[in-house]
Amino acid sequence: MADFKSSTIYQVYPKSFYDSNGDGIGDIRGIIEKLDYIRSLGVDYIWSTPFFVSPLNDNGYDVEDYRKIHPLFGTMADVEELIAEAGKRGMGLMFDMVFNHTSTHHEWFQKALLGDPEYMDYYIFKDGGADTPPTNWQSKFGGSAWEYVPSLKKWYLHLFDVTQADLNWENPRVREELKDVIRFWKDKGVKGFRFDVVNLISKPEVYEDDTQGDGKRFYSDGPHIHEYLKELVADTGIGDMVTVGEMSATNLENCLRYSNPDEKELSMCFNFHHLKVDYKDGKKWELMKPDYQELKKLFETWQTEMQKQNGWNAVFWCNHDQPRIVSRMGDEEKYWKESAKMLATCVHMLRGTPYIFQGEELGMTNTGYSNISEYRDVESINYYHILLEEGKTQEEALEVLGQRSRDNSRSPMQWDAGTYAGFSESKPWIGIPDNHSYINVTMEEQDPDSILNYYRKLIQLRKQYAVIQEGAIEFLYQEQQEVFGYKRLLGGQELLVVNNLTGQEVVLQTPVDCGGCECLIGNYQKEVSGDWLETLQSYESVVLLKKNLQ
Repeated sequence: MADFKSSTIYQVYPKSFYDSNGDGIGDIRGIIEKLDYIRSLGVDYIWSTPFFVSPLNDNGYDVEDYRKIHPLFGTMADVEELIAEAGKRGMGLMFDMVFNHTSTHHEWFQKALLGDPEYMDYYIFKDGGADTPPTNWQSKFGGSAWEYVPSLKKWYLHLFDVTQADLNWENPRVREELKDVIRFWKDKGVKGFRFDVVNLISKPEVYEDDTQGDGKRFYSDGPHIHEYLKELVADTGIGDMVTVGEMSATNLENCLRYSNPDEKELSMCFNFHHLKVDYKDGKKWELMKPDYQELKKLFETWQTEMQKQNGWNAVFWCNHDQPRIVSRMGDEEKYWKESAKMLATCVHMLRGTPYIFQGEELGMTNTGYSNISEYRDVESINYYHILLEEGKTQEEALEVLGQRSRDNSRSPMQWDAGTYAGFSESKPWIGIPDNHSYINVTMEEQDPDSILNYYRKLIQLRKQYAVIQEGAIEFLYQEQQEVFGYKRLLGGQELLVVNNLTGQEVVLQTPVDCGGCECLIGNYQKEVSGDWLETLQSYESVVLLKKNLQ
């Protein structure tokens, strides 16, 4: 497999990728049938979200059995074939490990509910009266993070849905159980792992009320987190595999340690600070226009510090939990194609490993649902009712969901312009945007100037140029809010990346010297001519290469 610094990783959400058996739900055989398409992108790894046995209250992130496949998605034989067929095409499978919590349907939790002390210690149970939770911590999905069990006269912690009980990582037996899960899938040929909200696994020694917030400051990047990760990696032998940790409410200092190879923890980290620049007062469900100056500052800080201290970023806009980026920070109408390409350029030329979420390479947009009945996500439905309780009208609450819901990323992959977008022969489990009539694989394959073909070029450039893989980074135009620009430098080569984040033409405060440059890629079909680049058109991106610098 390719080194992760030269690699690009493609995320598949199986339920919405491709339905092979006509039941309206994507499945593992659907991924197998589309492997040649994924290979055509040039990516090196496929990260799949979970398809293990689960009640699916949180679309598979509530795992009931880490070693069994949910019949809705297929069989173990299907998974083994997927791993093998991807390998034949030079791609490795990355599996999603949800180790902060299990489903309350998990055998371990069911034994805990019966009062078995061994399995109660697999989770976090606390004493307390029926009306008084142990702390005032709030669940990520709304409401208390504690649930009372009358038969035990105890509360259990669930940082997410009430059916997702947090595991007790202080218990060595829990850690051994989870290591065995890693070994099981490694033996099956899995080439990498993504660890879900892994920086939440180490809880505080003392549980107390949070007088300043929802409790996350007590359990994010907890006291034993680095110790636990080192142990997990060392004891499972995955130190030479590609690994990425999803880090919730993390900080730069910890991510430098998580991803520094000397620490022997993870290859890289997901952090989400740059995807909160349109959160009013830092709140996901309060809308505001993106703060581009803050966006640029966050990218610069994380990139520069990771470079200084030998850390590594996962660079991305989209995943199964985020709205579609072209709807969020681009223009899904007048400048749909230009803005989607520009946003791709912004991250694919950065120092780090790029991730693409299915459909992002097509410029897929938010769903545009107009009724709460169209939503499926537990978080979105919970918050719809919370927003109504806070005094918002139905129209206002739906507007918020229209921009923030995780369902925006979970609508079916748009393969063609047919009734169900080529995803299924039956009505899908969740609705499809009308724009699949022109945003789809079939049409974009036929258009040399498509967003799809632009992504292929970006992926190919990373493989071709060491300066993109390994080059140092320096940021430009810090004071010009609408321009996101930077240089990559390696061995006498200089890569210059300039992006207009807005729909207006921009005059560069400092013109770009184009003398002797080669234009590697740009989202307007033009040659960069002359000695100077002085203006950028709406959402324009330009990537220039200078060679043989002294």
